[in-house]
Amino acid sequence: MPSNIEIKARVDDVTTLHKLAAELSQSQGTQLVQEDTFFCVPRGRLKLRHLKDCPSELISYDRPDQQGPKESVFNIAKVQNPEEIKATLAHALGIRGIVRKQRTLYLVGQTRIHVDNVEKLGHYMELEVMMQSDQSAEDGEQIANELMEKLGIKSCDLIDTAYIDMLEPANKDTSC
Repeated sequence: MPSNIEIKARVDDVTTLHKLAAELSQSQGTQLVQEDTFFCVPRGRLKLRHLKDCPSELISYDRPDQQGPKESVFNIAKVQNPEEIKATLAHALGIRGIVRKQRTLYLVGQTRIHVDNVEKLGHYMELEVMMQSDQSAEDGEQIANELMEKLGIKSCDLIDTAYIDMLEPANKDTSC
């Protein structure tokens, strides 16, 4: 199963972050408009990702909710009929919630830098170090830590939850 090492952090100065990410990637990044519908599942997370002008994806992933670099194990399937899949999964599993965001994607080596503007939450960033078969989790963590330093991300900026978790009211009794 594919895996990556991830971090997620709050962003106070999104302009500086874009500048640093563009310098590191030697590109202006790729603009993405995403809508992620999360479904109620007993383990991990399952989301249907709608990408404007791109094929949709069904993504299953499992990762610990902890600050700092963490391993995420995932599966991705391209979806040709996203509305039918959404209706089927909603009927079978229930919808947990929807996350809408505008993302700028920068690529630096084997790492995806995401600069996100998340509806109702604000600006955040993610690093995804795409692990190769001959690398250990520690190798990925070292890459993530080095990029965090280059991007000016401090440990106090790190968050330990997914956007969907942040959007749910603390006392909300979901149907999941």
